[in-house]
Amino acid sequence: MNFEAVALLGLAGFAAGILNAIAGGGTIFTFSALLALGMPPVAANATSAAAVVLGSVASALAYRREIVAAFRRLLPLVAVSLVCGALGAWLVLLSGDGLFGTLVPWLLLLATAMFAFSRGIARLGARLAGPATGPRPVWPAVLLQGAVAVYGGYFGAGMGVMMLATLALTENAGFHAVNAAKNLLSIVLQAMAVAVFLAAGAVDPAASLVIAVAGIAGGWSGVHLARMLPLPVVRAFVIVSGLALSAWYFLA
Repeated sequence: MNFEAVALLGLAGFAAGILNAIAGGGTIFTFSALLALGMPPVAANATSAAAVVLGSVASALAYRREIVAAFRRLLPLVAVSLVCGALGAWLVLLSGDGLFGTLVPWLLLLATAMFAFSRGIARLGARLAGPATGPRPVWPAVLLQGAVAVYGGYFGAGMGVMMLATLALTENAGFHAVNAAKNLLSIVLQAMAVAVFLAAGAVDPAASLVIAVAGIAGGWSGVHLARMLPLPVVRAFVIVSGLALSAWYFLA
């Protein structure tokens, strides 16, 4: 790779690390940068996934207190993420390049709408269910996380936005606890997807390494930025990011 390619991938990786730590959706930067360098779509997807997962590790380490506190409760979600992340990666290898442009903008738009209205949906669900008598049931969270994990293994752009939406509906916790769970589950499902991509020989190691190094720095910075910003600002950023992702892929 020449200097311009390294600079482009490094900038994309840093931006993706920040966005993934706060809201998710950083794959738009890394995937697009790899496409701009002439890499085929499936290879760009696999290479991007291999790199971005390391940025998620950095974000999860910064959220380690929240993750340790909730780890036992999150184990069913971890298990379904392992299985469904691998399934999503297998599906993208099976389907090839043609399906991305059709499905991605609609999925991102749906995820953003779910997050934007998650509080109202949760309040409505609580009223319909009646007074809470204990922890929320596990199976709705497992089903929702399984669906998100298949999508995350398949492509991943907007996956974090989707998880913030679905976890907000199923987890009785504050934003940072939900965001910490999102980062942990992102690592699990992306790691399984990357294992499938590596086995298929679809990852470009050099490009992935450049993005990963920049993504780690961006991921660490993003968590601390999220802690400093007021919650309404963070929520607005998530919604704007999701709408921007949707618009990008509708117009692409």
